[in-house]
Amino acid sequence: MAFFSNHSQSRFLANSASTTAQTTATATTQTAATAPPPNAARPRVPSSKHFSTFVSTATGEEKAQGKDKATGNGTSNGTALVHPLRNTWVFWFRQHRAPGNKITNYEEGIKKISAFSSVESFWSLWTHVHPPSSLLPTTDYLLFHTGVRRPVWEDPLNLSGGKWIIRLRKGVADRLWEDLVLAVIGDQFDGVVDPADAAADSNADGVPAGDWPEICGCTISVRQNEDIISLWNRHDSNAKSKEKIKETIRRVLNLPPSTVMEYKSNNDSMQDKSSFRVNPADRTPLS
Repeated sequence: MAFFSNHSQSRFLANSASTTAQTTATATTQTAATAPPPNAARPRVPSSKHFSTFVSTATGEEKAQGKDKATGNGTSNGTALVHPLRNTWVFWFRQHRAPGNKITNYEEGIKKISAFSSVESFWSLWTHVHPPSSLLPTTDYLLFHTGVRRPVWEDPLNLSGGKWIIRLRKGVADRLWEDLVLAVIGDQFDGVVDPADAAADSNADGVPAGDWPEICGCTISVRQNEDIISLWNRHDSNAKSKEKIKETIRRVLNLPPSTVMEYKSNNDSMQDKSSFRVNPADRTPLS
């Protein structure tokens, strides 16, 4: 299928090498001419396929959860503005193991890579992260917001939820994984759950204080014969929300109607000690 092709390089960075010299040469001469007057209104952030137009206007001290400082109206020397994300996100990496060799303690194999809370800090990290196609089986990337203390089923924010699963043939995961990550951190899943439902478990035991989104995070699992991407949500019992999440995945990844998606609750995963083993009855096409 034409959509499923191997594109390991980000489309946002594809032309950066060819334009770097020209941009550098013209940046100095244009700064003085284009710098806004001190009291000028901040320009609107351009819209994007993945990032919402939500940009915090707070300045000064860092926000809670380790958010980057916003730079207000910029500085007189033309320093670029920092564009905060709504949540702080953490990249995790599950260490490589030989196929067939089980890790006795799953959590011991998970290592934190880094956290980010702005568009700029995300790209600074992303450009140094190897794409899935360069990873050896069996390894995982995990991306979760800071409300999730550890990216495991038993975490308080994950405990009552589950995940949508998409199995991919080898060689097509790089672009889909990038698109999913951008959609998650760019708030493309806002509105998949009613506010009343989102607040229903805010006082549950162990749930950290905060206005946490319905989407907890996403993962990619590189295996010997396939790659598996999954999107984790908080509420397994909310059928309406799960359906909205499935349709949003279809839209942001531009998946064909014949794509089969599977849903598995984290409770079921804890029962059968498996992330991806799903009853055939739960495998549904997108159409």
